[in-house]
Amino acid sequence: NGELLVSASLRLRADRGVVLAAVGQQGCALKYACQDLRSDSGIVHAAVSQDGCALKHASLHLRSDSTIVSAAVEQDGNALQHAGKDLRADRRIVLAAVRQDGNLLLHASDGLRADSTIVLAAVKNNAYALQHASPDLREDRAIVLAAVRQDACALQHA
Repeated sequence: NGELLVSASLRLRADRGVVLAAVGQQGCALKYACQDLRSDSGIVHAAVSQDGCALKHASLHLRSDSTIVSAAVEQDGNALQHAGKDLRADRRIVLAAVRQDGNLLLHASDGLRADSTIVLAAVKNNAYALQHASPDLREDRAIVLAAVRQDACALQHA
């Protein structure tokens, strides 16, 4: 739950070694680190490697860093929702996320919601991801068929 640093003094929350040790065990401890350390790529990388969703506590700059976001999404696809806008349009990152949970297509850019490879991977993982696809792909026979093979009820989103 990331509470490792909550009761630490401000001095300790600003100590790189202490914070690195904490986020290595509980990535979400990043939430309680000082702002400078939330902008430290080494600290943030350690945090998101342990808990991808720790990305939400990283600086805005690092949420747009492809190395950091890739590590976060690899650890937990849900981290995609905390990624910078440009990286929500990155095919490799979004594909990694939707392969873990097809419904993460919701957080992809409009362009990738219209990308048949991305959408097909999403609906193969979760048929209901069809609802997040572009209107054109919700009518694409191959995409709809893949979704319906997972769950016929997905047809309601076609």
